[in-house]
Amino acid sequence: MTTLSDRNILILGGTADARKLAVALAGKGTNVTLSLAGVTLSPRDQGVPTRVGGFGGADGLAVHLHEQRIELLIDATHPYATTISRNAEIAAAKSNTPILALRRAPWRPEAGDMWYEAGDLKAALAIIGSEPKRLFVALGRKEIAPLATAPQHLYLIRSVDPVDAALLPPKHETILDRGPFALDGERQLLQNHRIDAVVCKNSGGTAAYAKLRAARALGLPVHMLNRPPLPDVPQGSDVETVIRMACEYLQT
Repeated sequence: MTTLSDRNILILGGTADARKLAVALAGKGTNVTLSLAGVTLSPRDQGVPTRVGGFGGADGLAVHLHEQRIELLIDATHPYATTISRNAEIAAAKSNTPILALRRAPWRPEAGDMWYEAGDLKAALAIIGSEPKRLFVALGRKEIAPLATAPQHLYLIRSVDPVDAALLPPKHETILDRGPFALDGERQLLQNHRIDAVVCKNSGGTAAYAKLRAARALGLPVHMLNRPPLPDVPQGSDVETVIRMACEYLQT
């Protein structure tokens, strides 16, 4: 049986869970590199060696895995990052690199929730309807363009980085903030802006869950964009499970 010392791991990250996973595996003596796509303009310090930017698709990632002698690839990207997850699966197969995924469990509606699920933002706007509303939008800053197709609403848009002005709908307010968010703050935000409904992704985890608790407490509907299908690779739903799986892979 081999040890974990100096085994090469590449983690595709961009989430708080990916950072936790990288730090934990580095603490076990592995050579961990955390890869960020570069979507966030000012990412937090990740606590481990980090690379920023794409690989050039699946083929480029496969070459990187081979050249860097990566012994385990872990996809810990956002549940909606479909392109990189598909590229990871293909690259792992091309380079004969073992792959794991950290796929946190989706949120489930609880008693008192008023969720309306939709396949995408356009479908969610259709469900919301033509009557003007004040909508709190918590989506990726590059994914809000469809809001302009429903200009009757006022949108309160929260993002980590500034949104491209060309993507903003006619009536909007923007907030720059980064989670995790607390219940009291989220409830006050929704009340102060007289929000009628929330639009968000089913990201799972705890960092962004408070807005759903606040909507529940205030009796507000939530328009939830469903998760896209992702590759079927060995996976765990939490950091601890993926750490255990990674250790098992690397010790065989």
